[in-house]
Amino acid sequence: MHETSTSSPPNRTLLVGSGQFTYAPDAAWCRLPAGQSWLEVVGVATDSRDRVFVFSRSVQPVSVFDSEGTYLFGWGQGEFVRPHGITIGRDDAVYCTDDTDHTVRKYTPEGRLLWALGTSGQPSNTGATSVDYREIRRAAGPFNYPTNLALAADGSLYITDGYGNARVHHFSSDGRLLKSWGQPGAGPGQFHVPHGIAIDAAGIIYVADRENSRLQRFTPAGEFVDEWTDVARPSEVFIDPAGRVFVAELGFRAGMFPGNQPPTPNPVGGRVSIFSSSGQLLSRWGGGDNPCSPGDFFAPHDIWIDRRGDLYVSEVTYTAGIARGAIGPDCHTLQKFSRAAKGTEVVSGP
Repeated sequence: MHETSTSSPPNRTLLVGSGQFTYAPDAAWCRLPAGQSWLEVVGVATDSRDRVFVFSRSVQPVSVFDSEGTYLFGWGQGEFVRPHGITIGRDDAVYCTDDTDHTVRKYTPEGRLLWALGTSGQPSNTGATSVDYREIRRAAGPFNYPTNLALAADGSLYITDGYGNARVHHFSSDGRLLKSWGQPGAGPGQFHVPHGIAIDAAGIIYVADRENSRLQRFTPAGEFVDEWTDVARPSEVFIDPAGRVFVAELGFRAGMFPGNQPPTPNPVGGRVSIFSSSGQLLSRWGGGDNPCSPGDFFAPHDIWIDRRGDLYVSEVTYTAGIARGAIGPDCHTLQKFSRAAKGTEVVSGP
């Protein structure tokens, strides 16, 4: 369990990344009220005021902090079966995916439900009855363990679906299903766990096709553009205003599906990679050699960037590691990476 942190401020000389993408990691930046804890943090997002919305598998699923880590308020008790993903729109509306409930919901920042997509507790008929994608026999409609969503400039939604399906669903801003695409498999436009999704300024859709270890890119109409393969089981994607692509990668040491084989005898662990809009690698750190040390990772699950360029990375450390005895119960589940000032000396990294 992750209890309230009372540790001292981070050592700003411990840096990760490189060049203009150099950051000071802090695994204890936020402070929960006394008596509150979270099992693990599955998602994180910031609003127009840089308030940080933390989505956790806990009694209170949504906890909101200011950018310095001071607790502001929380909500969501009894709302979710199993929290999975969180996205905040330009109007500060909060979108949450509940994979086990097979629903996607929109809330006000204060937690008032605005609408829900999907039928609570009723998965679509893909043949899958769990989060194991290998059970999928056919693609189907929404939803069977949905994972994440991205918002287009026109307010429409693209939703990855997910563990028990192999599709992307496009909904209008008022919740009408416009189109779905995808099939189980490893070819262009096919998926093995479409887990994360983002949209760039040109409308190109990036899908983190996790178990195929690639990012697939599509037009707004769902037509395949290309794929990027220099990733290790990507979980989520975030695109900043300059078009740079930030990827949280689960890696091959955490939470492998039974029967899956890593690609090499010494596979890479969890990490973060930053690419240009053309796919050039700009920076990368982590790798899981010291997964519970500040700046390294065990199981990255979500990534978000605030208006100042600071990063937040959440990790499913309980599901992927603690529950299996792979790591101890005190391994971090949420880290903040603050942009380092120019000229700061790099003393060490993970």
